[in-house]
Amino acid sequence: MFTGKTAIVTGGSRGIGRAVALALAGHHAKTAVFYAGNETAARETAAFAAEAGGEIRTVRCDVSDSASVKQACGALQEEWGGIDFLINCAGITRDGLMMRMKDEDFDAVLSTNLRGAFLMTRACAGTMVRRRFGRIVNISSVSGLCGNAGQANYSAAKAGMIGLTKSVARELAGRGITCNAIAPGFIETDMTAALPEKVREASIASIPMKRMGRPEEIAALVCFLCSEPAGYLTGEVIRIDGGLAM
Repeated sequence: MFTGKTAIVTGGSRGIGRAVALALAGHHAKTAVFYAGNETAARETAAFAAEAGGEIRTVRCDVSDSASVKQACGALQEEWGGIDFLINCAGITRDGLMMRMKDEDFDAVLSTNLRGAFLMTRACAGTMVRRRFGRIVNISSVSGLCGNAGQANYSAAKAGMIGLTKSVARELAGRGITCNAIAPGFIETDMTAALPEKVREASIASIPMKRMGRPEEIAALVCFLCSEPAGYLTGEVIRIDGGLAM
């Protein structure tokens, strides 16, 4: 489906990012996974892709650092001739009640989750504009739509991604570039697996479908948003949360 296309997936070494990278590579997109520090996990993602007949390039990049992003994206664009799909999945959490939250914990989450998406989009948009084609997908969260106690930093960052998505969509629509956001609810990842059992049970009970989502379900939606049939869809925020935030 994506033969001849190129893709970057940030935060692609595990969780939703890994599933997205594997799905794009499985559809024959030339895919690069950007990771900040977990080289072992990034290599595992590439190995999984190889086992399935796909190919993934691993690239160390701190998406919150402008110089790191410029160097990594520039090298890939020079080698590949441009980037067709940019999927901003990179994200961290440093949860805590707002009144006790440290400045550095707020800043770190905003820097990776929101600033990172901005820097990556800016770095890749130039060649998309010149080629008059591109698909940008930002992985936000229902926390960015509804807020979440103990996640003032995370919710603010994810809400900011939605504003970023809509602004980028308006700026680039005339050049054949779409920009959409996905807002997942509770998804089966390392992050949710680490929740205390009582919290996990309460979370599932709050979901109308009574289960957590799978990373592969997010990946399937990403693939659709990157496809030709989605070419007239831009500036949207699509919830995939089992009905949690409806």
